[in-house]
Amino acid sequence: MEDSTDPEEFENVNEAVGEEWEAETTPHERVREVISRTYTPVSADAVADTARTSPKTARKHLDTLDDEGFVTTGTGENGETTYRRSPESLVVEQTADILDRVSTDELISRISEMREHVSDFQAEYGVESPEELLVERTNQTLSEAATHREFDAETIREWQTTRRNLAFANAALSIANAERFVGDESTPNGSALAQ
Repeated sequence: MEDSTDPEEFENVNEAVGEEWEAETTPHERVREVISRTYTPVSADAVADTARTSPKTARKHLDTLDDEGFVTTGTGENGETTYRRSPESLVVEQTADILDRVSTDELISRISEMREHVSDFQAEYGVESPEELLVERTNQTLSEAATHREFDAETIREWQTTRRNLAFANAALSIANAERFVGDESTPNGSALAQ
């Protein structure tokens, strides 16, 4: 069966969806949504284009998001300000999501499993990190030492993903533990803490 869909139909659908998004959201909401998925530095112009707003408006909202800690700024090759999602805001978002979906007991169990999985990688490959494994294997390849075991890119990705998820889970557990004590605003003798 032949697909007779005209590519222009897709362009029209994309444009219609974009117009609907623009009509139903504010420029601030669109800029925030775009930058929330931006992990490498980009210009305000690039954000503006995707967020369907002007560069000046995008810059204003990006600066506000920077003040709030949601965005981090840098300097591009030509001296322009670049923006990307703040790693701290991503950690907070991910840990909040974990705490909403997983009980503390289940989180402790999953952390234990992930630690064991990382330890298995370390024992199997004889290095502490996936980056060390890449360096070691590259060096072996360059020296033509063909005695090393083969590995694939999927192994590296799985190790990196497990390590990243473990970091998020540990952060979530730390926040859960801290939250237990935040609600207790009195000293051991029952008096209120000084502000």
